[in-house]
Amino acid sequence: MRRQFPLPEEDEEGLNALGVPWETIRDGGNQWLLLHGLRFRPGLNHPSGSVAVQIPPSYPTSGLDMAYFFPHLTLSDGRSIGQTQCHQPIDGKQWQRWSRHYSWVPGVHGVATHIVLIDRWIEAAVSN
Repeated sequence: MRRQFPLPEEDEEGLNALGVPWETIRDGGNQWLLLHGLRFRPGLNHPSGSVAVQIPPSYPTSGLDMAYFFPHLTLSDGRSIGQTQCHQPIDGKQWQRWSRHYSWVPGVHGVATHIVLIDRWIEAAVSN
């Protein structure tokens, strides 16, 4: 797995504890955290896949925002998920952007809290 830029030590420890492959890459002038082989909740068209998170240069002072999925997700019945129509090229693939936002609190939020929120966004999409 590539490590083209470092994350804060506590983020790397948390990612290692997840037990899924992850990498940090630079692509298109942006920094990305890629998580691979994540298991998704039932109710989606794919049981697993990858999630990308854009890491701003001033992270962790500047917050994380949104999530990007590959492969693209819909509900298992084929219905689309709101605010997921935009695509973002990352590492040679077109990723599906989930436009989701929250108030970032430096020193409180980090990669681990963002991953928890991503899971909640998936849960909300499946349960609606």
